[in-house]
Order: sequence, then structure tokens, then C-alpha cells
Amino acid sequence: MRKFLIIADDSPEFQAALTYACGRAKATQGVVTLLRVLPETDYTQWAGVRDEIEREQRAEAESLLSKLADIAAVKSGHPAEIIIKIGAVRDAIKALISEDRGLKILVLASASGRDPGPLISSLMRDGVASLGGGRPIPITIVPGDLDEAAILDLV
Repeated sequence: MRKFLIIADDSPEFQAALTYACGRAKATQGVVTLLRVLPETDYTQWAGVRDEIEREQRAEAESLLSKLADIAAVKSGHPAEIIIKIGAVRDAIKALISEDRGLKILVLASASGRDPGPLISSLMRDGVASLGGGRPIPITIVPGDLDEAAILDLV
């Protein structure tokens, strides 16, 4: 089954990526995969504090992804897959693409204005192959300032 990977971040344009991925998944009998990447904590001398911070971050991520997965299931017609990784976003995407051969398309939404956002800028600078994890994966970039009707019209 074809999987559409989206990065569940806190950007305002995330909803555009979610809407597009759900629409494509519905049209192709695919599945939406939601990836939330948590930052690494660096409290090595205070392991108890680090562990508590990581537990709280993970609980928040699980709660958010659960809500987003419910939305994705309704919009796409299939249960969504949720994944939480710790580290840098690019590294997490690369590892996931390498691990899961079912991932077929990465869906990102661009920020409004002149700067499309850090991840898209990085991919444009370094090339899509820099993500690959040993295999090519196409990337769909959705304009983040489109409304839901316009996005669904593109699907």
C-alpha cells in the first residue's frame, strides 16, 4: 500500500500538507504516515531531568499525533500511521525512508512569502537525493497558503 509521509510539525502550513496527503491517500487507496520529530535533550549530568523532559515531550507528541491520525483517518478513509523519532528532522526522514519501503511520497507544504521554509530550502540546496536513504523518493510541495478547497482541487 502506498504511503504518504508528512512531517507533523508546528508550522502554520502543516495543515496544507495534511489536507493534500489525505486527499491523495483517499484517491489512491493509500495511507497517511505522520512523523513527529522530537529534539534531542542534552542534560547528561542530570539524567533524571532529561528523562522527565523526554517523557513529557513524547506524551505531548503522542496526544497530538492521535488527534491528527483521527483527522487523517476521516479525510483519507484509512487509519493513519504515526511515528515518533528523536533527533534532527532530516536525519529522521532519511532513516524512516530507509526503514520503510512502503513510503512512496514525501508531502511538504511551503511557507508563505519568499522563504519556503527550512526543510524545503535545505532540500533545494542539497538535492532530494540527500534524503534518499539509499533510494529515490519523490517530494510533493503544496503551497501552504492555499485553502482546503484549492488543495482538494489539486488532488
